Amino acid sequence: MRKTLLLLVPVLLLGACSWGITLDPAAKNVRTAWSGDVSSCRELGKVTVSVMDRVGPVDRNNIKVRDELEVLARNEAAKMHADTIKPLAEPADGSQPWGAYQCGANTPSPARPAAPAGSAPGNAQTFPIKGR
Repeated sequence: MRKTLLLLVPVLLLGACSWGITLDPAAKNVRTAWSGDVSSCRELGKVTVSVMDRVGPVDRNNIKVRDELEVLARNEAAKMHADTIKPLAEPADGSQPWGAYQCGANTPSPARPAAPAGSAPGNAQTFPIKGR
């Protein structure tokens, strides 16, 4: 019984890291301008969000950490009535600063860096995961 409990606790702790970090309904309208020009947008401020990037001695998945940071930044930007966010620096120790902007019709383009022509076989496209 004790061995089972000792094996189960770390698994539950690692799985609990992403519980509760969800995109708020208002944040669904907040875009992320990864490389877009926001110079024609009105800057509303800066938000710094953070998540745990380590659980004890174990580093969490970098992609999962980045995804959670973006979700939290979009949630905070929605509270500021921003419609666009842009990362101001790379994540460090589970924390990342983001700029919050109101662009309206001046949507930054492209929302994601464009892939070089012919880089995807058959001109493949990617689509966001349901609920994001």
